[in-house]
Amino acid sequence: LIVLGHGSLVLGAIVHGSVLRHVAGARRAVSPEYAVANVVSVCSGLLSIAAGIVAILVSHNLSRAVLHWTMLSVSLLNCLLSTACSVGLALAFALTVHGRGTHLVRGCNSSALPVDARAAIATNDCPFNTTRIYDTALALWFPSLLLAAAEAVLSGRCCLVALVFRGIGPCARGYGREQVHLPGSPPE
Repeated sequence: LIVLGHGSLVLGAIVHGSVLRHVAGARRAVSPEYAVANVVSVCSGLLSIAAGIVAILVSHNLSRAVLHWTMLSVSLLNCLLSTACSVGLALAFALTVHGRGTHLVRGCNSSALPVDARAAIATNDCPFNTTRIYDTALALWFPSLLLAAAEAVLSGRCCLVALVFRGIGPCARGYGREQVHLPGSPPE
């Protein structure tokens, strides 16, 4: 989770710096789905890092109930946020491909914008290359989508492990009590 979170955080920052910064322009006419997907991606990366750190702390302190509940809450929140991030990035990716990039270059003031953002532009008043913006956005959103999906899966697994450690769930009776000796309960 720590490695995936850092990767998601870095990709979100690169998308913001190389794509959304140019696309927003002076009028800030960027579509809200792109900005929301980027912000959720960065937040998901930060929360994944926190969930990974809590999971490491739990692995070294198996008998601390507070850490189990912390891991359960952080990993559940991260699972939900990473799932929302995956859906948002998939939506941004699909809208960009379906609209052939026109939503990405909406903030450009040029009247010579083609219907397809990948087409060559003879007279372009835009301060950025529309073809590069389209390709860069798609190239960065796809790995971000995969990282967010992996974060959601791993966070879900951490959530299940925290439930097992607390004695909740189908595997908790056999495994949880043997591995974690709770204070006040004799080992079986």
